[in-house]
Amino acid sequence: MHGQESRLTRRGMLMGLGAAGAWGAAARRGRAARGSSDGEVDDNGEAIAEAVAATPIVDTHEHLPDEEERLGGQHVACDDWALLFSHYLDSDLISAGMSGEACDRFLGRELDPVAKWRLIAPYWPAVKNTGYGQAVRFALQQLYGIDELREDAIPRLQEAYLAARRPGFYREILVERARIESCQVNYLWRPFRESRQPQLLMQDISILGMHMGPDIEAYAGPAGKEVRSLADWHAVIDWWFERYGPFAVAVKTQAAYSRGVDFEQVPAEQAEPVFAKVVAAEPTSELERRRLEDHLFWYCVRRATEQSLPVKIHLGYYAGQNSMPLERVAANPAEAARLCRRAPDATFVFMHIAYPFWQDLIAVAKHYANAHLDMCWAWIIDPAASTDFLRQYLVTAPANKVLTFGGDYIPVEPVLGHAALARTGIIRALTRLVDEGWLGVADALDLVEPLLRGNARRIFRLEEKARRLAAAPWA
Repeated sequence: MHGQESRLTRRGMLMGLGAAGAWGAAARRGRAARGSSDGEVDDNGEAIAEAVAATPIVDTHEHLPDEEERLGGQHVACDDWALLFSHYLDSDLISAGMSGEACDRFLGRELDPVAKWRLIAPYWPAVKNTGYGQAVRFALQQLYGIDELREDAIPRLQEAYLAARRPGFYREILVERARIESCQVNYLWRPFRESRQPQLLMQDISILGMHMGPDIEAYAGPAGKEVRSLADWHAVIDWWFERYGPFAVAVKTQAAYSRGVDFEQVPAEQAEPVFAKVVAAEPTSELERRRLEDHLFWYCVRRATEQSLPVKIHLGYYAGQNSMPLERVAANPAEAARLCRRAPDATFVFMHIAYPFWQDLIAVAKHYANAHLDMCWAWIIDPAASTDFLRQYLVTAPANKVLTFGGDYIPVEPVLGHAALARTGIIRALTRLVDEGWLGVADALDLVEPLLRGNARRIFRLEEKARRLAAAPWA
């Protein structure tokens, strides 16, 4: 047993998939503890682990700036080892008791690397085993050789961080180590990023500022259009779809951070007076704002559907801390079902498994042909629940409508750890289904390719998009 365990773990580590390899060994140990004497089940578990470890992933959701932006220090809070803690894990630190002021200093540019460690040291034991913590720990081990985070390791960690942050490190982390085939980026700093690595960092069109606000300056300026009326704003939206629709893989909105996704179909004549008030900087009521948001949301959905672009919608858990209205989050699955009914021709991708209300969302995917579910972010929010989600989804709803990985990070380094957690969870879900008799091993192995990349390739038409991006003016 020891020889098998070491061999599998080493193979996984060399591929940058140590967690998946380690799970293969752990699965065998667990079956032995249950008294299994049948070597076939053990062999099946190892076969699933090896298939998942060997299959490249399509990453359906990131917020990565382009590599040259990152190397230039843009869009990041700091440029030292603390950066790996700056997206998501900082929220766990604050939830564990760290003050906001201390967290700001930790993520700032003033303190030296060791002083930063002393700020988080009291809270590290409380957060290191969360999904956020495990993704970062795996990245620290794989990228910098840091097995245990402690004060005497910080100088070596900082030196290794700086040495690794060099031209080409995106491809090294994403493609060579995490074995990610392509990423889909929801760029946070403008509606669409003309990436210098267009086939690796494929892009969504952000429709958030098209229908929320709306953000006239951010969209009308690049389009070179003056906006005085709702028709003018429609023309601005049209410009973004005409210019970037052929190259985008989807459109994305995270409006659920500020309202429910219960968008009503409001005609232009009802939205026009409200838009006129917005342009004139006159006050609007909440009801008026929602009427305008609803109208513009469906205008964007129609434009996306005309160009066969899936509509990605944030559902469920909120990033950050101390702000989430759980009652609004709880309504998301039912609201998603209404969206599917109102636009049966649109392709909706509901994100983050609507955590923690994922069982309701499975029912939406089972019932509505145009509902697709994306596990992006979910593995680091709650890796155990995400494993249960996938296990239950696969015996409930069509397997061709679930997407199993999106790192959802701004810094690229923790994507490596998140991908390892995702592979581990996929292995666990498939192996448990085989162990419990719900799937045969051949059924489980047949699911590996579509779950890791086949579904995403088809839903987002990635081969077609890759050809177009290869010839994009900015490529």
